[in-house]
Amino acid sequence: MSSIRVVVAGAAGRMGRTLIRLLAESNDCALAGALEASHYSDLGQDAGVLAGLKPAGITLTDDPLPVIANAHAIIDFTVPNVSVELAALAAQARIVHVIGTTGLAPADEAKIAAAARHAVIVKSGNMSLGVTLLAALVKKAAKALPAFDIEIVEMHHRNKVDAPSGTALLLGRAAAEGRDIALENNALRGRDGITGKRNDGAIGFASLRGGTVVGEHEVILAGPGERIVLAHVAEDRAIFAQGAIAAARWGQGKKPGLYAMADVLGLSE
Repeated sequence: MSSIRVVVAGAAGRMGRTLIRLLAESNDCALAGALEASHYSDLGQDAGVLAGLKPAGITLTDDPLPVIANAHAIIDFTVPNVSVELAALAAQARIVHVIGTTGLAPADEAKIAAAARHAVIVKSGNMSLGVTLLAALVKKAAKALPAFDIEIVEMHHRNKVDAPSGTALLLGRAAAEGRDIALENNALRGRDGITGKRNDGAIGFASLRGGTVVGEHEVILAGPGERIVLAHVAEDRAIFAQGAIAAARWGQGKKPGLYAMADVLGLSE
């Protein structure tokens, strides 16, 4: 069986380099292209060398068309406008698009959903297999304990630009789905000053930033006289890359549609 040919978008970033290294170690996946923004100073460099490996024979480029045309999947940890553009190209090429980009606006989400009519798109605020399982547990706990207050606390490195994190929002949506409510109408993203008592049904978020923290998340369910804490600690960025590669592998041969990591793990109800 031939290898699954994977394009890495944002190849010069920390996640991109991690993906390149993991693809080099894979038995059934291979690097097919490495994309970066047009202003990047190292365009034309060998992607393997950029990732600290021996030459891969694939150079860093800002032109997605030729590499996508020769691929089975693209893994994308970039920025919202780039992910939207790549989703359209993946739809044209009928390849799998794995999206780990966070900070997507509703308009971005709508465009990606439209592209998923023609491509297999696996999108998640966190590609970790452990976080995917955590979200399933949060959904069940929120449903089983409807009177418990829910608070989500997350911490990331000092350079993260969006808050709450995509993972925190993913966990918030899981809790909201467990209670059959809309997160948009019940999310509480900050407290300051005299806020008054907590609203029933609110799902609270607190975001911490500092140092080099890869990612820590806690979902707290607080009830009368007791508290449940469900948590995940990311110790290595490679867990996100491993999950993304698993999603690219899983998507081969699937019908076009918008999927989540829960589908990859068989956790969707």
